[in-house]
Amino acid sequence: MKPFSYERATSPAAAAAAAAKIDGAKFIAGGTNLLDLMKIGVEEPMHLIDVNGLALDTIEPTAEGGLRIGALVRNTDLAADQRVRRDYGLLSRALLAGASGQLRNKATTAGNLLQRTRCPYFYDTNQPCNKRLPGSGCAAIGGSSRSLAVIGGSASCIAVQPSDMAVAMRALDAVVETVRADGQVRRIPIAEFHRLPGARPHVETVLERGELITGVTLPKPVGGVHVYHKVRDRASYAFALVSVAAIVQKDGSGRVALGGVAPKPWRDESAEHYLPQGAKALTAHLLAGAAPTEENAFKVVLAERTLHAVLAEAKGDAS
Repeated sequence: MKPFSYERATSPAAAAAAAAKIDGAKFIAGGTNLLDLMKIGVEEPMHLIDVNGLALDTIEPTAEGGLRIGALVRNTDLAADQRVRRDYGLLSRALLAGASGQLRNKATTAGNLLQRTRCPYFYDTNQPCNKRLPGSGCAAIGGSSRSLAVIGGSASCIAVQPSDMAVAMRALDAVVETVRADGQVRRIPIAEFHRLPGARPHVETVLERGELITGVTLPKPVGGVHVYHKVRDRASYAFALVSVAAIVQKDGSGRVALGGVAPKPWRDESAEHYLPQGAKALTAHLLAGAAPTEENAFKVVLAERTLHAVLAEAKGDAS
């Protein structure tokens, strides 16, 4: 691990200003992803800004009837919150499907949204990776791609975004709140937060230099049956091959987001019109344009089967 400097932020605005001023600065809270990447040389921040002392660790109701989740709320606390379990069960289930109890005790809401891909070539510094070193190439294309994207990738990158929580928040239409380096605040719909790789896969979100996430707002609950299914190679501490976050209403309509298949949580609102027609029709439209490799073509079939199981569960719970 290379030497770095360290400071404790005194306010969100001060943290953002400090991060914008210093090249190679990174925010640190739980550190469950960043510290691992620093140990293997994937991340080499020159300066760490500790934001744990900021008052961003509460869950509060909004005037519109939703919830505001502070950026530093730990995953365990968010999953266990009675309001989240009652009104946003999808989010609670997704959080509990991720990582391990020990990691959930440390991981934060903002950090979960920002966690980096688990593509094996990204983690191997001996391999070319445009996400890790822009312009070096993508070893995953033509390499081992079983766990990687079937849709939304590019000629530069086919890595997937690994967050379970982000998939649920995409289905819930969450809004990410931030403060910029100049002190200005903004609200970013979760649909716009993560970027597709294109020719610049190292730019993973729409955050500007120094911009700090301060919270996430959930809109008023929409009701319906909330289901989260995660298909993985082992029962715990594994990332999704395919995950499905769904909210299904009594009339068969609803919302669906997929994880494990794309560089961002994958949702197409226009495809949701086909949800009442069943998993096959929904998958055909939700994954229209999919370009899987020979190794991961099974994900398209797996997505359909997982959607079928989700819709069957939702129908049973609603009856």
